[in-house]
Amino acid sequence: MRILVQKFGGTSVATPENRQCAVEKIRNAIREGFQPVVVISAMGRNGQPYATDTLIGVAREPNPLLSKRELDIMMSCGEIISAVVMVSTLQAAGIDATLFTGGQAGIITDNQYGNSRILRVDPVRIHAALANGKTPVVCGFQGVTVEGDMTTLGRGGSDTTASALGAALPAEAIEIYTDVDGIMTADPRIVPSAQILDRISYAEVSQLAYQGAKVIHPRAVEFAMQKSIPLIVKSTFSDAPGTLITTSAQVEETCDAPVSDRVATGVTYVKNIAQISVEPINEVASFDSSRVFKILAASGINVDLINVLPRQVLFTVQAHDANETQQRLTAAGYCMTALHGCAKVSVVGGGMGDVPGVMASFVEALTASAIPILQTVDSQTSISALIEGCYMETAVSVLHSKFGLD
Repeated sequence: MRILVQKFGGTSVATPENRQCAVEKIRNAIREGFQPVVVISAMGRNGQPYATDTLIGVAREPNPLLSKRELDIMMSCGEIISAVVMVSTLQAAGIDATLFTGGQAGIITDNQYGNSRILRVDPVRIHAALANGKTPVVCGFQGVTVEGDMTTLGRGGSDTTASALGAALPAEAIEIYTDVDGIMTADPRIVPSAQILDRISYAEVSQLAYQGAKVIHPRAVEFAMQKSIPLIVKSTFSDAPGTLITTSAQVEETCDAPVSDRVATGVTYVKNIAQISVEPINEVASFDSSRVFKILAASGINVDLINVLPRQVLFTVQAHDANETQQRLTAAGYCMTALHGCAKVSVVGGGMGDVPGVMASFVEALTASAIPILQTVDSQTSISALIEGCYMETAVSVLHSKFGLD
């Protein structure tokens, strides 16, 4: 049995015409000898009737403080509606499709409503449907707790559903269909010369996602990586081959230039962040930097770009968390200042760790464009700089050119 998981995003199923394009991708997989398992997102985007954000607005209209448990049930409706319509479309096209919610597909999660983690996948009903010659259509973005409560998987949840099922079945490959032809070296709205990558490693695409690129959720990559199942990001609306996501070893077997030989893979960014500087209230006060992070963790505030000095801590938070950060730390007796309107720009590449001078090139590109660097952080696969938000687009463009990605 050759199983292929095919996930279709919201734009791919938003209109009858778009759904017909998706049907052709599914039909082509069947012609090629695969038994497809189809994962579906909610229809369309915010403002459209069945989009998840629209459903959230409807649920919160009478009560903005609706509990997360009940809100998850509402949020699950978008995928259910979308999947039912897709099953109907497939059946009308002569494909014997059958619907499964996330729970029916065997996706068991914890009870962190709104951002649940998958505990295990038991796809016994999916296997039974495939054995009977049916095409399973699974609602993405959702699962159930062991008690049977519906949950949602957070941002990128449908990608995570597809990868988790692909790993559990196991599938020969996982195809992520969207409205672009693949993963690009930068945001084409900022860098018109951005290129579509033909292949990229699991580590590189995870780093791109962590650094702000809206390509595929890192959790989805992790599931595929566990079983070394190739992921392909491609368009529903073209025949472009897309971007292959796989291990470096597999890439070396199919490409004359291994991923590890490419210093940079892409440039990405995160905007609307604030730089926080924390110091003791006076010169003689003791300074326990770990306490700073414990206070923020207890409030559910995520921090990034961390620099710990003997009597100062620097880090960043999302703009919407800046006020609460200031309140919590000031109340705890710290002197805190915030620089608002910042952005983080990052260069990502699997070959950075073995190449001298990468940081020098990074700093040189920003300095030559008179872009002040507020903080930096680096790893084996990425270099990031905090800058003022007004310089973000220029920084992305010059780094893209500096690292030969044009």
